[in-house]
Amino acid sequence: MSRRAVAAVDLGATSGRVMIGRIGDGTLELELVSRFPNGPIERADGLHWDFGTLYESVLDGLAEAVRREPSIESIGIDSWAVDYGLLRDGELLAEPFHYRDERSAAGVELVHETVPFGELYRRNGLQFLPFNTLYQWRVDERTADADAALLIPDLIAYLLTGVAVAERTNASTTGLLRVTDGEWDTELAEALGIPTRILPTLVDPGAVIGRLRPELAARVGADLPVIAVGSHDTASAVAAAPLATPDSAYISCGTWGLVGVELAEPVLTDAAREANFTNERGVDGRVRFLHNVTGLWLLSETVRAWEAEDAAPIDLPALLAAAAETAGPVPIFDANDPSLSAPGDMPARIASLLGAGAPTSRPGLARTIVESIAEAFAVAVRTASALTARRIDSIHLVGGGSLNRLLCQAAANRSGLPVFAGPVEATALGNLLVQARALTGTPSSVDDMRALVSRSTRPERYAPAGGVTES
Repeated sequence: MSRRAVAAVDLGATSGRVMIGRIGDGTLELELVSRFPNGPIERADGLHWDFGTLYESVLDGLAEAVRREPSIESIGIDSWAVDYGLLRDGELLAEPFHYRDERSAAGVELVHETVPFGELYRRNGLQFLPFNTLYQWRVDERTADADAALLIPDLIAYLLTGVAVAERTNASTTGLLRVTDGEWDTELAEALGIPTRILPTLVDPGAVIGRLRPELAARVGADLPVIAVGSHDTASAVAAAPLATPDSAYISCGTWGLVGVELAEPVLTDAAREANFTNERGVDGRVRFLHNVTGLWLLSETVRAWEAEDAAPIDLPALLAAAAETAGPVPIFDANDPSLSAPGDMPARIASLLGAGAPTSRPGLARTIVESIAEAFAVAVRTASALTARRIDSIHLVGGGSLNRLLCQAAANRSGLPVFAGPVEATALGNLLVQARALTGTPSSVDDMRALVSRSTRPERYAPAGGVTES
């Protein structure tokens, strides 16, 4: 295969970036073109995304990517899940809400009054998260005026091309996709009072959504197609995670830690529901059987609070180095405690959970945060093993968390399994690989994608060590 180039737009809950991906005979390369902040903004009616700024940053990044690499052949977009924009007559009705906005709590009660969670799980296979899209749609009165609801990657693809679709890996996080066949559950939508007209045509990773609108092709500098990738960022990350064996677990770690295994069929048992494991769709119809663990959000929010207190930036590598040197028992808290889900004064909220045993130093609290996240990871891996009757032999930790050496070693220690850290840019690699397959036919399968990633990157191995203490 001759060398090809694509543009990968990768949007996370705290930052976004545009990258140039290059693929050749047995080689993969990524070049960072632009990185821009992303996060919640408070409006009069609640917590939103600054979507206008985000979209402009994407366009600027694409223009710079084409300037650097005129041979770019396509664009792929991935992002976080569940959040959406509503369209009427092709126009965005309002800024998309942020999933941490409090309004969805009322949606949970209303949905479960109509359809108990046990039945929901049988239909959609999703773990309970209070911000899942169907809870948001249930309380969003604007759906009555909308003719389409598009998740964030699909919304950006629509603005670029004028074509409204829903890519299946991300659509599977809404709660309105049937777990059995990957089609919209219109019967469920009608029962919940969600207008079925807002549900777009579904497409799979690799489908060509459309070409750039003429005015945007002129701005970007090229007339390019937009290709559907695993538009849920975790779907792209897992597609590129170089799992060594079928019994490898994965952790896609950033703001969240998505911990699980890959399966051919969903697991819909009572035990899986009670353990709050989800069955989301992956590239090529594979099942991502996983549990959401609050990830580095806890550390980033803590650091943000300290920086506000000091009116100065925190040296994170120095903080983590000092944290690694802390001695004595390490108190642990529940990383998934609901009190930690909203922004604001994370150190105080963690201290409240820990009580009298809370560390008083910043390195001590940072160590507790990292070890608590690692413990939640280890518990999720053990639970995945039990629910699937698989003897997990290793963990592949990909994404930004793979750079956190303290976290990787803690995950190995607490799970008792070797942890292979990297690649950091697994999501962008998965995005690139799906585009490459759409353009050239290769790599022909997810297994081939992973083999290419394995040849192109070298994850760092963390062996379990004894002596982990906690109180």
